[in-house]
Amino acid sequence: MTASSASGTEGEPLALLGLLADEVRMRVFAAVLLGEGSSGEVGQRAGVAGKDVLRALTRLEAGGLVSRAADGRWLAHPEVLRQAAVAAAPERPRVDHGAADPDDASVLRVFMPDGRLSQIPAQLSKRRVILDHICRVFEPGVRYPEREVNTLLRAFYPDYAALRRYLVDEGLLSREAGLYWRSGGTVVLE
Repeated sequence: MTASSASGTEGEPLALLGLLADEVRMRVFAAVLLGEGSSGEVGQRAGVAGKDVLRALTRLEAGGLVSRAADGRWLAHPEVLRQAAVAAAPERPRVDHGAADPDDASVLRVFMPDGRLSQIPAQLSKRRVILDHICRVFEPGVRYPEREVNTLLRAFYPDYAALRRYLVDEGLLSREAGLYWRSGGTVVLE
């Protein structure tokens, strides 16, 4: 059993943050990360006295953030921080957009990860996939006043006017006398 696994801090996100919350340990870790190898070099680069450097290196080693090479030089392990950050991140729920085509599903996952549009794609083919998906909130044959169209589109994106304009320009919605209706797009049959 290694010293780091015995301490119980290796890879634990909060424990690692605690190790680096101390200014001395953070400066010592940064010095090792920047390539200083000996304890003396680390202390000099970090501006930390000898015994404090050794104390900090010992704690960082127990957490798995640094280790000693066979030649005695200190090595930093930033990947331990990356792995801890990934482990601590909340899992994002996957939204099922109901797209049968894998390419369309991929575009929807990127631009609508939580069901709302994160940004309007600049690439026309991707924008069409997004617009086709969004226009499904409009029932074919139903006429909608502009206020209702705006409310429905605001649920997808804050700039509902731009979204409405794109839907009209792409022929997915038509408008006349302040009323809008669905005039294109994929129709899902149940």
